[in-house]
Amino acid sequence: MSTQRRHLLELAPLSAHEITELLDLAESFQDISQRRIKKVPALRGMTVVLLFLEASTRTRTSFELAAKRLSADTLSIAGGTSSVVKGETLLDTARNLAAMSPDIIVLRHKHSGAPHLLARSLDASIVNAGDGGHEHPTQGLLDALTIRQHKKRIAGLKVAIIGDIAHSRVARSGIAALSKLGADVWVCGPPTMMPPGVESLGCRATFDRTTAVRNADVVMMLRIQKERMTEELFPSDREYSQRYGLDSGVLALARPDALVMHPGPINRGVELAPEVADGPASIILDQVANGIAVRMAVLYHCAGGGGGEA
Repeated sequence: MSTQRRHLLELAPLSAHEITELLDLAESFQDISQRRIKKVPALRGMTVVLLFLEASTRTRTSFELAAKRLSADTLSIAGGTSSVVKGETLLDTARNLAAMSPDIIVLRHKHSGAPHLLARSLDASIVNAGDGGHEHPTQGLLDALTIRQHKKRIAGLKVAIIGDIAHSRVARSGIAALSKLGADVWVCGPPTMMPPGVESLGCRATFDRTTAVRNADVVMMLRIQKERMTEELFPSDREYSQRYGLDSGVLALARPDALVMHPGPINRGVELAPEVADGPASIILDQVANGIAVRMAVLYHCAGGGGGEA
């Protein structure tokens, strides 16, 4: 990349050019996962700490695979096995890890802004693997890469993001990346799950599923983030599914070659009907596969492999 950044904390400050260069870099790493020996020496001798203080399967696993395929040494720490459960603060935990001289710390945390705190306080590069309801930048990148691979472009596409917009860091990163790359991004969800002023992020908003899905090139469904809710925001899963879920009948409103996406985990029968989740329009597993290449690109770049000055 022509512009070097030590950290990846969010996509909002990145330019379309920077995002495109990260996507291009990720594509250059994709063939590594298809080789018999799935490893290159790009980060040999460097240490990547995976500090996941919130539950994760896909993101944690793909970051670990990404680091190992770049030949980095990895150390994985989960919330339940860290001293955080004994009352240690995030900053004290991170400072103790920093004393061991890691090169990159990948952090997932339930509170928005946690990666920014570490970036201000430590010498290591910080990569945000999801912070509260704020952003999930590598998810936004892998979603953009997956769309670009299938559609050969992003500019001019109508992308509908449907579900729990208020609590979704995936939605925020998706809006940031896709709108900068020229997509017409629509968000849709119940009024109780739509943040005020969401249009300021670079999208259009509606409470009507039909309006969002009609003529869409991509329909991205989101999981209901019940763990972030302090009150009931909809009557029942059944009613939510009837008004905001995606089945084959609703998908028929989109373009004939529309793509269906979901960041996972899927609540089958709630936000996505099984015949859609497993149908020919679904590219959900492509998203998972692209996560490794995108996270390889981010680690390589933040380690100084992208050119320029840190």
